[in-house]
Amino acid sequence: MVSVGLLLMRLVIGVAFIGHGAQKLFGWFGGYGPKGTGGWMESIGIKPGVRMAVLAGLMELIGGLLFTLGLLTPVAAVLIAATMLGAIVKVHAPNGFWSTANGIEFPLTVLVVAVGVALAGPGSISLDALFFK
Repeated sequence: MVSVGLLLMRLVIGVAFIGHGAQKLFGWFGGYGPKGTGGWMESIGIKPGVRMAVLAGLMELIGGLLFTLGLLTPVAAVLIAATMLGAIVKVHAPNGFWSTANGIEFPLTVLVVAVGVALAGPGSISLDALFFK
């Protein structure tokens, strides 16, 4: 049952991050693509905006895909945790803890889940378990 729990966490977080990456890179799912996201990033002091939007999008897309599959799980977790740490520092920290005020509650939760799965391992229902026994 532990592996099923780990799979559920990997699927929900991983698929969400695939979507977030696709928003930044391709403008899918209501996203703004590299130009729109890059413009917003520049407006909060992250420069060069378009390049950083592409980098964040790649980290989210690749991290999400690897996390979902349970492949190179520690690498996936680092990619996800790094994007959440950046979001916490640059966007959410000034707003306090609670999500209702756009605070750190949600990105911190995602960061902790990613790190927790990396520390526990992806479980037996993963490509890591298949390829790296």
